[in-house]
Amino acid sequence: MQKHIYSKSILTLVLGAALLSSCDDLGDINQDPNRPTNATTTTILLNAEKQVIDNIRNENSSLRGSQLFAQYYSQNIYSDQSRYDIPRSYSDTYWSNAYKALNNLNEIIILNANPATKDVAAAGTAGTNANQIAIARILKAYTFQNLTDVFGNIPYQSYGNPDPEFQALQQNPENLSPAYASQQKIYLDILNELKAAGDTLNKYKAATTFGNYDVIYKGKNELWAKFANSLRLRVATRIRKAAPTESNTHFEDALANGVFTSNADNAVFRYQSLAPNEAPLYRATVTANRKDFAVSHVLVDVLKGQRGTVKVQDPRLAVYATKNAAGEYAGQPYGLPVAAAGLLTATDVSLPGTAVNAANYGEVLQEYAEVAFLISEYKNWDQQEYVNGVTASLQKWAVPQADITTYVAALPKADKANVLNQKWLALYTQGDEAWAEVRRTGYPDFLVKPGEIVWKRTANGQTTDYKFEPLFGTGVPQRLYYPPKEQSVNLANYQNAVKAQGNDDITTPLWWNK
Repeated sequence: MQKHIYSKSILTLVLGAALLSSCDDLGDINQDPNRPTNATTTTILLNAEKQVIDNIRNENSSLRGSQLFAQYYSQNIYSDQSRYDIPRSYSDTYWSNAYKALNNLNEIIILNANPATKDVAAAGTAGTNANQIAIARILKAYTFQNLTDVFGNIPYQSYGNPDPEFQALQQNPENLSPAYASQQKIYLDILNELKAAGDTLNKYKAATTFGNYDVIYKGKNELWAKFANSLRLRVATRIRKAAPTESNTHFEDALANGVFTSNADNAVFRYQSLAPNEAPLYRATVTANRKDFAVSHVLVDVLKGQRGTVKVQDPRLAVYATKNAAGEYAGQPYGLPVAAAGLLTATDVSLPGTAVNAANYGEVLQEYAEVAFLISEYKNWDQQEYVNGVTASLQKWAVPQADITTYVAALPKADKANVLNQKWLALYTQGDEAWAEVRRTGYPDFLVKPGEIVWKRTANGQTTDYKFEPLFGTGVPQRLYYPPKEQSVNLANYQNAVKAQGNDDITTPLWWNK
């Protein structure tokens, strides 16, 4: 196992981390990695938060992965990833960067738990040891859940559980070949980690931790506690079929302890307008001057009221997408063969909307709309929570109240399809969560299926039908391949994981989806 993935690296801890230049932005977070200093827990957190979000929303795992799998975007030049030909190198980057972030978060816990360093760690605006540890546990749980949802069984580490299968991030001595824990154990432990962290922060609601070094919540303990409990709703819902008893227990407990109740509670990491801290989508499109990702025809058709059960135009259309050169909203046909993908240029189709593709875009870890939809599902498709979720999504995008009223009045009644379809619309830009929900539920039911005609093109008097034909698998990928490096540096544990879970390919379902 490569050392820089699983072991503590002082260079990783200080890379990109420095004091904020103001109270309201990320500041200058670049330092010479060859001149490490004794990083404070505040700067480690700042670096770790950015690492976590950069990785989850990076070009390969998001634009070329989950955003395509959820059919929010479609490629208009190279269409291989739209048709599930996924380079294994994508896994290497995602895996390595996730564990680097996890090492940083674990370092916060170590510094706050070690008697020799805990007093220094709690100095200044950092906050108490217990509260720092609680926030680090929440971000670790969030990161590990995303990792296991991508791969399945993975090396895992827990603060509160000494299970011998949990071997990731080990030091003194370093463990360079950790075992892979089962996804079942990981999920159940994540629920317990979130509960414990949320309970701690709820005891000290009025306190602040990490101060303005915390980009997500500016150090507000009460909001971090709500985030922990809201994440429990997500995690508990994901495993309702596989572990119904634990799912229901945690869902009820999370509700009782306080979850998101408005957009003011949303967990958001906001980027800056200036280099090098722009948002991932902006860096992948504007900075790199690439326009080969357009809004899919599926999403545009739904927003126009031409696909799905809502038959009026969605006021989020103007936010989610831009008009093409002809002044129209035109989605890129999803999953075209390469020969046809380039027939439509970037000026022919709708690109991501200006607000979505802003340099200072706020990437969402979780929002109130999702929480409302989770509660609606838990309560057997509750109508009021369904309306709450739709309304919250529209409000988040600053839709005028009159348009909100009109759209909500046109909604069909809450049921499984209608709630989950609206949830998909609200999760736009959050490809990781949308992809997981597509796998879990099979909804939205209007997503393109293999063999479906996605474009009829007429040229020189002849009409050609183009179908969506996956290059691998028969439907939405169930997971990604393990990183190729694992077979060279951790072969025995990789083989054990494959034996326990199933073939290392994109068609093998995860534990919670079997």
